[in-house]
Amino acid sequence: MRPGARPALGAHPGHQSGEDGVCFTVWAPLAHGLEVCLFEPGEPHEARRLALQPAGDGLWTAFVAGVGAGQLYGLRASGPWSPDQGQRFNPARLLLDPWALALVGDTQQLARQTGHACADPLRPGQAWSEHQPDPHDNADQMPRCLVVDANAELAAGLAMAPGPVIDGDRVVIYEAHVKALTRLHPGLPEHQRGTYAALAQPSVIQHLQRLGITTVCLLPVHQHISERHLIERGLTNHWGYNTLNAFAPEPAYAAATGGREPASAADTAAVRAEFRDMVNALHLAGIEVVLDVVFNHTAESDLDGPTLCWRGLGQSSWYAMGEQGVPLNFTGTGNSLAVSEPRVLQWVMDSLRWWVQAFGVDGFRFDLAVSLGRDAALGHAFNPRGALLSAIAQDPVLRDKRLIAEPWDVGPGGYHTGDFEPGWLEWNDRFRDDVRAFWLGHPSSCGELATRVCASSDLFQQRQQRGRLPTASVNMICAHDGFNLADLTAYQHKHNAANGEDNRDGHGHNLSANGGVEGPSDDPAVRHRRALMRRALLATLFCAQGTPQLLAGDEIGHSQQGNNNSYCQDNDTTWLDWAKADTGLAEFVSGLTALRRHHPGLRHPTWFSGDGTPADIRWLDTDGRALQPDAWQERDRRTLMALIAVGEHGAAPSERLLLVWHADEDHQTLVLPPGPWEVLLDSARARVATPGQVRDLVTRELTPQAAGMWVLVQGLHAPDGTPAPLP
Repeated sequence: MRPGARPALGAHPGHQSGEDGVCFTVWAPLAHGLEVCLFEPGEPHEARRLALQPAGDGLWTAFVAGVGAGQLYGLRASGPWSPDQGQRFNPARLLLDPWALALVGDTQQLARQTGHACADPLRPGQAWSEHQPDPHDNADQMPRCLVVDANAELAAGLAMAPGPVIDGDRVVIYEAHVKALTRLHPGLPEHQRGTYAALAQPSVIQHLQRLGITTVCLLPVHQHISERHLIERGLTNHWGYNTLNAFAPEPAYAAATGGREPASAADTAAVRAEFRDMVNALHLAGIEVVLDVVFNHTAESDLDGPTLCWRGLGQSSWYAMGEQGVPLNFTGTGNSLAVSEPRVLQWVMDSLRWWVQAFGVDGFRFDLAVSLGRDAALGHAFNPRGALLSAIAQDPVLRDKRLIAEPWDVGPGGYHTGDFEPGWLEWNDRFRDDVRAFWLGHPSSCGELATRVCASSDLFQQRQQRGRLPTASVNMICAHDGFNLADLTAYQHKHNAANGEDNRDGHGHNLSANGGVEGPSDDPAVRHRRALMRRALLATLFCAQGTPQLLAGDEIGHSQQGNNNSYCQDNDTTWLDWAKADTGLAEFVSGLTALRRHHPGLRHPTWFSGDGTPADIRWLDTDGRALQPDAWQERDRRTLMALIAVGEHGAAPSERLLLVWHADEDHQTLVLPPGPWEVLLDSARARVATPGQVRDLVTRELTPQAAGMWVLVQGLHAPDGTPAPLP
């Protein structure tokens, strides 16, 4: 697909033999026959059914004259029913086109649409090998695909404001859920809350700008459905990691249609327009939009799951298959896509380019990205240069976009933090865990902390020698998956009863601390202790080398009542509580990001070497002397100091910074390097100095009265141009 070109597969208006019509092209290499079903609006069954003809290479195609954009359609595929061989064709099932650019109709109960006979899809009683195809036509239960003029959509994307150009060392990511971010926002019109339109509102954009956010990473916005076990419990898939259509924005987040399923072509166009308006507004404010995308599995779940699209067009073609017709499951969701298959790879690439070219997005965060690098030729082992990952990295539309990997999945050998190629950023769970451990009283060492705040050189520099930069490490304290910051410092244990799984779900290893009491507390001492921990964690995040990522709501103290797996909580558990926002904490975060912007020593884009005059980094003990080798691994040592002297973009340094991490509640006297030092940051007292502000001045000693992080600055040249004294 050339820049600006439409996807080759799917349904596209065209002209053939002197007639206008639509060309339908479907990939189903093991099918014996393919039909396209044309529907009239509101009708439960198709008005016409036309056979597609084999075109070679597993493609089926037909040009249908007299129809055009706005036509509703679905597919039917015939072929062998051989579950042991992974083939489950059933022409009684109406199927969605994987390349459909929009869907019309209800999707709420799609998890029930199995392709096999089953009395209750939510409680299957037969072994999968005994399944027989369900002979009942389900067209009246399925949404319709919609023919969309792709060229017009691409033209609309081209007319959008371009994304901002942001240097890698200045990126600050904000991970947010479209609905949860604004559903309770009091400064927005009620009908816009929780929608794309809300994200385009000045009050929301100004909040992001005050925080110093450069990049908003949105949890999945591909149209998705809820799994059957959630339907059974009266819950929904709130996070959206269950993709139904990889080309269309989720309509539930659109104010233009009131969050309802599109009932017409006009509804789908309104959803697309609102999404573009959101991206456009963020671009004009200097903010990138990155999408969290799910290409490791589909919404068809396991073998007892629904037949909606890919399975019905050829399960063993679309999915990575194991023995006896069972899809491999590297994701924990019941299936894994066969991304080594060229046509599956093409589908992913077409989708990614579509979001860039038709919707203007600036990059992607790939869920369980190791699954995307599993190579069938290597027994499904991870290959960082696998076909799909290499295709993304070299593609002229995608290669300069923000590419972020979640560098693990749940399959064998699935952990690969630091193993992706140059150009990729990666979520760094080692930063999360080691920083939590240091501040929250778990086994830790100064050496582990030092490695993490220097962009995890053990993972991204030393292990590969492939020229990766410190910015490859996406540092985080919290993310959507796990405790948020308020709960990390208020709960020792997860409290997931509302999810309906008897608290069995969610991670048990949280490295959290409750400050003395489990859950909410009015005790001033407990609240003070928690506030100290939160500010120290945030300060460490924004004063570390690498790319910081903030979880939406952490800046205002939002709590999920101890739920560390809130994927199914579309309610005030996850909706940010703006009415109770900790505005002081938000102001503190704003100060931290401003501090990071103004001082290159907090965002050095290349690796520290310890060399130079002055040295770019030196590690100090509490007595001001160089930290001795045996001190790095001492588990009871909770204070560390670093002296950093680097300039902007390779220029000579004009200042040096002293960073102090002090996680010990006992008072301690720290000996400073010679000369006067101005205090830029004192997290214990919630103080961040702004440019031009009068700052506290200290010499010789710093005496922390509580746990916290400090940043001090000293000019390297006196006003008369003579060098300041160096230690």
